[in-house]
Amino acid sequence: MLRVLVGGVIALAIAMGVARFAFTPILPAMQAATGLGADGAGFLASLNYLGYFLGAVGAGWVPRGAVRTRVFRLAVLLNVGSTAAMGLDLGDASGAMVVWSGLRLLSGLSSAGIFILGIAMVLDTLARVQGERWAGWLYTGVGLGIALSGLFVTLVGDRLGWRGDWLALGGLCALAGLLPLLWVTDPPVAAPAAGAGAAKAPLSLPLLLLTVAYFLEGGGYIVSGTFLVSILKATPETAAVGQAAWIVVGLGAMGAGVFWAAVARRFGSWWALILAHLAQTVGILLPLTGSPLAGVLSGLLFGGTFVGIVSQAFALGRSLSSGGAARVVGALTAVYGIGQIIGPLPAGLVVERTGRYDSALLGAAAAVVLGALLLALGAWIAGRNRATREALPTGAGQSS
Repeated sequence: MLRVLVGGVIALAIAMGVARFAFTPILPAMQAATGLGADGAGFLASLNYLGYFLGAVGAGWVPRGAVRTRVFRLAVLLNVGSTAAMGLDLGDASGAMVVWSGLRLLSGLSSAGIFILGIAMVLDTLARVQGERWAGWLYTGVGLGIALSGLFVTLVGDRLGWRGDWLALGGLCALAGLLPLLWVTDPPVAAPAAGAGAAKAPLSLPLLLLTVAYFLEGGGYIVSGTFLVSILKATPETAAVGQAAWIVVGLGAMGAGVFWAAVARRFGSWWALILAHLAQTVGILLPLTGSPLAGVLSGLLFGGTFVGIVSQAFALGRSLSSGGAARVVGALTAVYGIGQIIGPLPAGLVVERTGRYDSALLGAAAAVVLGALLLALGAWIAGRNRATREALPTGAGQSS
């Protein structure tokens, strides 16, 4: 069990912390060296999230067993390769942009395969040995990868250059990737229980509100996820803490899954999500102050919320699914992916037109706050429905 869990943590560190999010700390150097604008950076980010969306949809069709293991291993290889290839000398800027676009799309596609299939295999393995209590630690891989990649760029980025950063990170991921390739495999498929079938999740109003809020979160958080380091480096007062803030993002994300699970046990998943959204809104807006301390705190609040929101949205979605958990998690992943695709595009265009990040940050914060309001409405409706059911005689109103 321990080897599978460790392999899963490393796989998430590679796929999410490096392949997906190393783009953020490397981006300022790429822009300075190549003339890549904020609109182009936003386009590349959106392509990565488009790949993630397509990979998430495709992963739902992969059957359990040996096929899932093989697809997971292929995703690891493609993920490492697309990361390293970002550092290749691709000639003129126009030709490089075409290749970068394909590599970021492939990176997102393979990241989704690793994230969804890897988590499924690790959780299935933990369930077989009654080790579900360790599941929250699996998500530490996301923060670990963000922190280590940010630390690497901070310590050696200037000496290697942005191309060397990509190549070196790809090489390190290739070495670390040997462990998930060897250790993360699909456990034997258990025989289905008698009468078990594919349940359809009822589209209740609380579930619909959760889904819309999760879409808004995907479109809002990703603005900071793409531009945070560039935002801080664009202001002389905060330029010195740009890379440090990204390391703090990773440190915050490492404990986020466990922390917000504890909050949910105390207050419930609805309120854990609402509180996380509000904390993230503050983190999105803090760079507007121009304070170095606020910039670092922004990284902590961003890292400390986005992983927790993912884990708690999945947990709440499963509780609302009435047996259709797989369908609900798939739908949540899809709408989150669409939000991520959309978010960086208008943000990048606004920044390119105005030369400032203020409007992009305000728009992102507004999306996250609106999500929190929808969650509050969902919590109220769910509580009212629960009170109504409890007031009914035993056996009545079971279909509500």
